[in-house]
Amino acid sequence: MAKTASIRTPCIRVCAVDGAKGLCIGCGRTLKEIAQWTAFSDAERDAICETLAVRLANAAASQARA
Repeated sequence: MAKTASIRTPCIRVCAVDGAKGLCIGCGRTLKEIAQWTAFSDAERDAICETLAVRLANAAASQARA
């Protein structure tokens, strides 16, 4: 049986999407990114991962101002 390579994911199993922002509150990905995650190349996934901390921080900051 062939061993399949695992795909790195930022998922932390806190899967809930903020409807106003369109981001998962756990990992910071959009629904489109989550749905297409396995189709992305490693470079595309890495590029998205580099933005997640900023996305989550911005989302938290905008919620704190609300």
